Amino acid sequence: MAEHGRSWLQTAALLGAVWVGMPSAQAVTVLDDRQQKVQIAQAPQRIVSLLPSLTETVCALKQCHKLVGLDRYSNWPESVQSVPRVGGGLDPNIESIVALKPDLVLAAGSTRGADRLQSLGLNVLRLEPRNHADAQRVWRTVAQALHVPAADSDRVWQGIQAGVQAAVQSLSPAARQLRVYFEVSPAPYGASASSFLGETLTRMGVNNILPASMGPFPQVNPEWVVQARPDVIMAGDSSRASMLQRPGWSRLRAMQGQRLCVFKQSDSDMLVRAGPRMAEGAQLMADCLNRAAAQGDTGVQR
Repeated sequence: MAEHGRSWLQTAALLGAVWVGMPSAQAVTVLDDRQQKVQIAQAPQRIVSLLPSLTETVCALKQCHKLVGLDRYSNWPESVQSVPRVGGGLDPNIESIVALKPDLVLAAGSTRGADRLQSLGLNVLRLEPRNHADAQRVWRTVAQALHVPAADSDRVWQGIQAGVQAAVQSLSPAARQLRVYFEVSPAPYGASASSFLGETLTRMGVNNILPASMGPFPQVNPEWVVQARPDVIMAGDSSRASMLQRPGWSRLRAMQGQRLCVFKQSDSDMLVRAGPRMAEGAQLMADCLNRAAAQGDTGVQR
């Protein structure tokens, strides 16, 4: 992991160490992604999170100790490994969630069973960040829901953004000339210019071959990628084998020149989550692009 990523985390920890998010007696009302008002009478003490990026946000806000149930994919920070699992966003275990008696359930807008949980009297806040603006809005909404003072949460967010900007500035002029395809899953699904990953690449001055008009994370026809001829391909380790089987991909410049950055699972998890580790993800992308620009066609492999 890049030293730049670690440094922003250490800075954010120092900024956050002076506050713990003391419970507030004043009720707050927040809007979720469906524009539904969710009233939270007091600082939640028992939280269930059904989306990894929301889990990471809770922990970055120094509220990790209040998590009593998680989806099966939440795996950061290390301290959440011991928290009970309650299924996933597509198959949440309603009975297990209710049994945990949460005073707040954090879920994606697409989470199945969210309506059922609400009908059973649980407070459900549906949030799913897809771009940078979403990520900032979700950060502020979760902080407000957890009764974390805005000044404190804003300081940590500013540290995250400073880390993203440091990654942007670390890109070499040659790297800014590259055309990139970022694959988020081997279906394949890619990250377009309208996703938070695509917006990071745009800030770097890099050309994303998937236009914003395709939606944030579109399913991609492999032949379309062949025709687009990206200079660099970024993907998780799960995509490596399938890429080699796709017609025409062996002729791609990125494949022939080994301008291929394959991220290990833990890094891939971090990269595709629009949350507090976006700065580390941005630095991984910048490191990949700088290596590709510096080594040309002689090999770029992570």
